[in-house]
This record gives sequence, C-alpha cells and structure tokens, in this order.
Amino acid sequence: MTSIIPARTAATRTRPAPGSSGTGPACTVVAPLAPRARLLPSLAAVYRAQLSRARVARIPLLFVATFQSVGIMILMRGVVDGGAEARAVVAGSSVLVVAFVALNLLAQYFGQLRASGGLDHYATLPVPPAAVVLGAAAAYASFTVPGTVFTAITGSVLFQLPMTHLWVLVAVIPLSGAALAGLGAALGLLAPRPELATLLGQLGMSAALLLGVLPAERLPQPVGWARDLLPSTYGVEALARSFDARPDWGIIAFFLAICAAVGVLSLAVATWAYRRAAVR
Repeated sequence: MTSIIPARTAATRTRPAPGSSGTGPACTVVAPLAPRARLLPSLAAVYRAQLSRARVARIPLLFVATFQSVGIMILMRGVVDGGAEARAVVAGSSVLVVAFVALNLLAQYFGQLRASGGLDHYATLPVPPAAVVLGAAAAYASFTVPGTVFTAITGSVLFQLPMTHLWVLVAVIPLSGAALAGLGAALGLLAPRPELATLLGQLGMSAALLLGVLPAERLPQPVGWARDLLPSTYGVEALARSFDARPDWGIIAFFLAICAAVGVLSLAVATWAYRRAAVR
C-alpha cells in the first residue's frame, strides 16, 4: 500500500501581500487538492498488498481446503457410482475449495481487521471503499485456483468423468469466488465481534459443503430452496453440466450469468458494510 500517497489533505502557506515589502500583512494561499486515487490503480495496489501478505500464511490453508475436498470425493465414491450424482459431487467439491478460502477465511480476515482497528488504516488512505473490498476479495479468490483445478481433475479421474470441458473453470472460479468473497467480506464487516465473524464464516462454508456437494434431487424441498439462495450453487450447476457428453451451453451460460449477478450484488453489500464499519 506504500505506492498510494494520501493526497487529499489541503496544503496552506503564507506569502506577502502583493505590492508589500515583505513586512506587511501576509495572505494565506490554499494549494489545490490533488485528485483522488482512481478505482483501478487503487484496486491493483490493494490486490498486490493482500496477495503478498497472504501468500505464505494462506498456502497451508489452501492445502487443507484441497485435501478436504478430495477426501469428501473419496468418501462419496463409496455411495455414488456415476451419472448426475457423480457430476454433482465433483462440481460441489471443486467449488468448496473456493468457499473455504473466499468465504470462510475472508470473513475471519475482515472480522479481525475491524476488531483490531485495521480499517482505520484504509480509511486514512485516498482509496475508494470498493477498491479495498474488491482487492481483498480478488486476492483471496486467486488462492483458490490451484486447489480448485486439482480437485476437479482428481474428481474427474476418480468418477471417470470427461475432462474435455474443464475450461469452464475459467469462468466458474472468478464468478463463484466473487460471489462467495463478497458474502464473506460482508459477514466479517457486519459481525459485531471477530468470534462471531469466524462462526458465520464456518457456517457459510458448511452450507456450501452440505448444499453444494449433495445432489439436488436428494434434498428435501425446503433445503432445496436454501440451496437456491447459496451464491455458489450456480457455479456448481454450471460446472456439473459441463461434464455432460453434450453440454447445454445455453443453460450453462444462464447459471454463470446468475452467478455473476449474485457476485455483483454481494460485493456491493460488502462495500456498503465496509463504509458502515469504517465510519464507526
């Protein structure tokens, strides 16, 4: 963050009045304010700072998230042979890596940042609130890429699913990551205590596990409605349908569009929650 210079503070200086010898009354000249930092440069700076900060600390947790998802697929292999259920298990386990990092860890991070007064540091910088939220969300979502790809490939081999269309992950990872990261940031910023933020992050990840990995047709109707409200559901559906021999790209694009809309909404809520927490 050292590359962003706080430039919104007005500078004043005094100089002799015109026509005076320098000993008369002085007039005060207010220097013009520098322009506020733009969104994209601020976003890039926050992203780089968060990425370098979390690079070492989050790698072990990413390994845990990947190992957890692979372990779930191995357990489900004993009760699921193939078909739509196998596709749901692989897709849900892959997106679960995103939920573990982008939702769970980001909720904990913003909860601790708010409790420790770390938001005051960002509040003193000429950085738009959206840049702080988007930069942190993008950094945490970036850590999910290796684990998600590895989980999807492992699951495809384990359940003998085609890997021809795994390139869909190029859209599924950022869109699901944005939706889940926005939700995680909002939970962390709105929670009154960091312990509650950790609890909400864990509950959100558990919901992504239970509602995303289990096949939709096996769930009771009320639970199915809750599944429809989970942001990661539409990324799971898009990835699961890409395993079909002849994928319906129209429905896949529809689910990805819903995931994108939910991501925009969740990030907007997280930005509002950041503004609310920063002024308190």
